Amino acid sequence: MSEEKKLLLVAAAALIDVDGRVLICQRPPGKALAGLWEFPGGKVEAGETPEACLIRELNEELGIIVNQSCLAPFVFATHGYETFHLLMPLFLCRRWEGLVTAREHTALAWVKPARLTEYPMPPADAPLVAWLRDLI
Repeated sequence: MSEEKKLLLVAAAALIDVDGRVLICQRPPGKALAGLWEFPGGKVEAGETPEACLIRELNEELGIIVNQSCLAPFVFATHGYETFHLLMPLFLCRRWEGLVTAREHTALAWVKPARLTEYPMPPADAPLVAWLRDLI
């Protein structure tokens, strides 16, 4: 029988601009999976909803304000890492206030869904690309 792993809930957003491009963020040096591209978001804190987490994280990471009504549940990813199991709901967001700025990431890229496979992503993020490519 396999050893039980802690379940980690992480909320992520696919910000979509008026040209249909999706924002991805490059993880900075010194963090796990540094250099890989991911959807913005973060760990859901105790007592926090995934939507509240995204509102907080998008402000902290990107300097934007998002209303809960602009977050549409889309799809989720589940992935077993060595020391934990990640569950990540992905929300679509087409409206926000403010200018998207890299506050915690090395770089940002606005990418057409069909080209997202050109960017190396963490194992949990990569399966979400096909959903974005085929459904948005």
